Amino acid sequence: MIEVYIDGASAGDPGLSGAGVYVKVGDGTTHSYRFPIGSMSNHEAEFHALIHGLELCIENNWRIVSFRTDSQAVESAVDKRYAKDKRYTSMLEKALSLADQLDLFFIKWIPSKQNKAADELARQAIQLNRGLK
Repeated sequence: MIEVYIDGASAGDPGLSGAGVYVKVGDGTTHSYRFPIGSMSNHEAEFHALIHGLELCIENNWRIVSFRTDSQAVESAVDKRYAKDKRYTSMLEKALSLADQLDLFFIKWIPSKQNKAADELARQAIQLNRGLK
């Protein structure tokens, strides 16, 4: 099973944001991805990290995946297939559509201290936004 650690970060709320995705493949290899995603809220950045992670799984044909996030809002929304805050509905719908293309998809909340790799990638991605201007 592939383990996918995701995190979104924002420098301000809203502010320049980034998404980080850290992947552990069953053979012991790891992959790190940083996505500069413009200016948005931290919660929006968390959903973008989920979407990017799911897209990577589909692109790489990783069909059985377990996602880890330190965002309780994202984990809860995916688990219930419902976003309480309507601002996140379209992002959740996109994520669920992607997840439904996989053979097996799990998402689990983890404490921030267990998500340091994805957090660092998301913070690096914020800096990449500055180079896009």
